[in-house]
Amino acid sequence: MKSNLAFLFLTLLLFPLVLSAQISTLRGVVLDKQSESPLIGATVQLIRTAPEAGADGNTGAITDANGVFVLKNIAVGRQTLRVTYIGYEPQTVPNILVTAGKDVQLDIRLEESFSRMNEVVITAKADKDKPVNDLATISARQFNTEEVRRYSGGRNDVAKLVANFAGVAANNDARNDIVIRGNSPTGVLWRLEGVPIPNPNHFSTLGTTGGPVSALNPNLIANSDFLTGAFPAEYGNALAGVFDINLRTGNKERMEFTGQLGAFSGMEAVAEGPLNRKHDGSFVVAYRHSFAELADAAGLNIGTDATPRYKDLTFNVDLGNTRAGKFSLFGIGAYSAIDFIGAELDTTDLFANPNENAYNISKFGVLGLKHNILLNDRSYLRTVVSTSYSGNQYTADDLLIDNGAPFRIWDVKDANTVYRLSSYYNLKISNRFTLRTGILVQQQQLDTRVDTRDNTEDLDDDNKPDWFTQRDFDGWFHQSEAYAQAQYRLTENVTLNAGLHALYFAKTEDLAVEPRAAVNWQFAPKHMLSFGYGIHHQTQALPVFLLRERQPDGSFIETNKDLGFTRNQHFVLGYDFKPAANWRIKAEGYYQSLSDVPVESLPTSFSLLNAGADFIFPEKYNLVNKGTGTNIGAELTVEKFFSKGYYGLVTLSVFDSKYKGSDGVERSTAFDGGYVLNVLAGKEFQIGSTGRRFFTLDTKLTTAGGRPYTPVNLAASQAAGEEVLYDDQAFSLRLDDYFRWDVKLGIRINSAKRKLSQTFFLDFQNVTNNANIFAMQYNEVRGNVGRIDQIGFFPDILYRIEF
Repeated sequence: MKSNLAFLFLTLLLFPLVLSAQISTLRGVVLDKQSESPLIGATVQLIRTAPEAGADGNTGAITDANGVFVLKNIAVGRQTLRVTYIGYEPQTVPNILVTAGKDVQLDIRLEESFSRMNEVVITAKADKDKPVNDLATISARQFNTEEVRRYSGGRNDVAKLVANFAGVAANNDARNDIVIRGNSPTGVLWRLEGVPIPNPNHFSTLGTTGGPVSALNPNLIANSDFLTGAFPAEYGNALAGVFDINLRTGNKERMEFTGQLGAFSGMEAVAEGPLNRKHDGSFVVAYRHSFAELADAAGLNIGTDATPRYKDLTFNVDLGNTRAGKFSLFGIGAYSAIDFIGAELDTTDLFANPNENAYNISKFGVLGLKHNILLNDRSYLRTVVSTSYSGNQYTADDLLIDNGAPFRIWDVKDANTVYRLSSYYNLKISNRFTLRTGILVQQQQLDTRVDTRDNTEDLDDDNKPDWFTQRDFDGWFHQSEAYAQAQYRLTENVTLNAGLHALYFAKTEDLAVEPRAAVNWQFAPKHMLSFGYGIHHQTQALPVFLLRERQPDGSFIETNKDLGFTRNQHFVLGYDFKPAANWRIKAEGYYQSLSDVPVESLPTSFSLLNAGADFIFPEKYNLVNKGTGTNIGAELTVEKFFSKGYYGLVTLSVFDSKYKGSDGVERSTAFDGGYVLNVLAGKEFQIGSTGRRFFTLDTKLTTAGGRPYTPVNLAASQAAGEEVLYDDQAFSLRLDDYFRWDVKLGIRINSAKRKLSQTFFLDFQNVTNNANIFAMQYNEVRGNVGRIDQIGFFPDILYRIEF
């Protein structure tokens, strides 16, 4: 398989390298950071170009009435811009990757100076470490699509990217669930263009936030934010962290196309270009299709009999500026399916049972209309109306009950449609004071039914288990959120962010009001202290609410329907030090106190804090909000941002995650790995003297503490014919530590005659072929407890062409 894949991609790489034009165009817009009004007459200067390219090193431009600038004839390679405007703090935008096949588009936002100076001192600095959201000032960082592609072992997945950041543990090669500071992955909020969205992964299931393959296309992502704690008041219904994803706009001047082929992300085509030039509009659309499915159809051996089939479509249509404001239409549609046929499976398959045939179909979609209007030069109103759909169908047939004939034991159908209205008003009162207030209203329809005959009772005496309807609901839920937050610069070096968030859930009639606050003090030119506090609540996963339990009289009761919010208090203390240009050292310590966690009414070790990193939730009835938990830890980040052709990133997280079930015993949570260490580095080498060809070398080393697990009761499992655990020994044992080393090689070629560039990556994942353990699990076929390992050595290959 590996040789076939390598041959296919190398063939593509050697596709006639039509030498392309060595110059390109760089355009963008310069806005006020707080009010988002255009800055007219800002100076944009190219301060460094590739020396071999021969372009003018003093290239510059002045922004027009819409804050737009255009720089033409820019040399390919890494470039740096300096942006200045009277009365505003200057900004440097470093390491802009210019290729021959694609124009560069930038969104630059300047902050008004604390004291209204009439002259700008040209000592601009880069703010790569700051998030896009100016009100997120602690436990937050910005990321972009180039980082997704650059880092080794990332599989073109934004969730895999953030696993490199401090505070994040993701030592599961089979899924991209994100564990933030010891919290369950269900505590993560996904947002797209400012509104919450369902789980944006292929093969996703109701209530989860991760999956095996991401449906978010990095090629359409603009600069976005990732928050890990004490987040500002506009983010709600989340306990652990936030992905705040923005989509980029298309090229507003000319048509451009991108083709891409990768082992995990699949075959892809991207088209973009101008739309309604009168209003300066554009469009961008991308389609991806599973490479494994295409290779299997072509007769290639893909290494598995269970072929994953998935596809997704992402688009963003910018309708441009009109008198009524700026409108854009965006959306994502995704479909995935996989069949596990028991007779064709290995007994150590991570997701399947060789005694069953299982069939899964998953669908995901988002459609939104975004409107932004500048009310004046200091305020704007942003409104998004959206709808989303997430659905899952799962059926399974047992191959043992009926003498080898398929015997249907699971029939699951979930369909969740949500309608959302999000709107906020942003007012820049002065250069020191900014206010933002908004609402989010969600109305969701859920149609779900789960029928099972898996180890159910035989009430009709036919020697076969009877059907039991575990979940049956078709109705509506209403949820509302409101918030107000402000940023006030007490002095030039002290900034205060404070706000309130309110969350209401109509099903349980629960209301929570949450204070949020953060203060940043730059006590020396290169040193900053930060403190953040927040109370955060979250509703329970819908599958937990709707479980039905059979009563002695034969009736059914949803015993968990009245579960209230789970609560988490965040305390964060941070220190930032910038020892030199393009260097950053950051340390954060945190403490989190969780309460109102669902646990069983009778004394047991169960807690819902340990769920969420799988496709299903545990079948637990009569849950009550009486559990607790704590997360405490320290994080260190040492980062050299990409400059002078290289970068480096070291992150260390040391943490302790504990919980108490209804038995009152304190235990490690399922996510209490203890530590995570990531070491990343990369170098870009120029090939030849033309400045058009580059060789890249990236590497990543990850080691993490083994996850706690509950031992298997072998005798009880053999008697029951399925896995039974020692409840009183929950998470008392620990898997071996995780270790993985990845190496990524790349070539980027820009041509001399046409507007075309090509990139080829060969990503060697787990180069030492280390046997990282996935689980200790009862094997129904062999009747023993066996070790299941994660993915060994795997070469991931990606080819990309832009023109």
